[in-house]
Amino acid sequence: MGSEWKDMEVDGATKRSMPFRIYDGSMQGKKSPVVLYFGGGSFLDKDRNEESPIARVFANSGALVIEADYAQPSENVFPKALEFAFAALRCLSSKRKQYGGRRSLLLVAGEEAGGNVAAGVALKARDQMPNEIDGQILLSPLIDPLMATASFREAEATGMRDRWTEGWSHYLGSGGGYCHPYAAPGHCSRLSGVAPALILTSQDDPLRDEAADYAARLVAAGVEVTSRVLPACQGWTQIYDAGAMAGCVPPDALRAEFEGFIEGLENRTSCF
Repeated sequence: MGSEWKDMEVDGATKRSMPFRIYDGSMQGKKSPVVLYFGGGSFLDKDRNEESPIARVFANSGALVIEADYAQPSENVFPKALEFAFAALRCLSSKRKQYGGRRSLLLVAGEEAGGNVAAGVALKARDQMPNEIDGQILLSPLIDPLMATASFREAEATGMRDRWTEGWSHYLGSGGGYCHPYAAPGHCSRLSGVAPALILTSQDDPLRDEAADYAARLVAAGVEVTSRVLPACQGWTQIYDAGAMAGCVPPDALRAEFEGFIEGLENRTSCF
């Protein structure tokens, strides 16, 4: 069972708080990874009453997952949403021993719009909290406001083109975020030095091309990347059209990819 939403103070100076929920699969392990997770919703959804199946998969793999509801206090607009998400990371980093242990890996993760936020937080962490996070997990990240890739043409069939167009317009608004690398990571020109990434999409996902392009650009910048395109009906396109995907089973591959990524990070850190 998922825990209730609770308010967490994320900025002591200005007394800002945001809702969070904990999925604890760590069994009190001192080395269990700590994952800060951001949900999707196309920058439009503010109601996060249901527990996240993705966060639950991570927890079932032995992680302690903290789902931060950046949307409610920020109204899902840039830069407020990114600021709240980053404040959550800064808070969690300062309390890492409380949630995990001194040697626990710290990761950011998110799907769709939450994947955008996770990617933006990873970039900002590189700039303002160097070496504080160990990895980023991006599941079908919504990171390119141009929406011009070949695979994106399939968004019409899923009913998501209009929703994503509306979502981008809402998120970027008139604040000039269109050109800001934290708001549109797919257009970031300086990617070197960010945390290693696990980037997952599926063959029936309209966002797969922009995710693949981001993965390739990260690799070109010298970032360690694991990138996979899962078979159709094994991703999370049910977040776009639950009715059409009713016969799909939860992706066991997600748990395997997560555990493999964590193992690789642990082996990497043990060498230093």
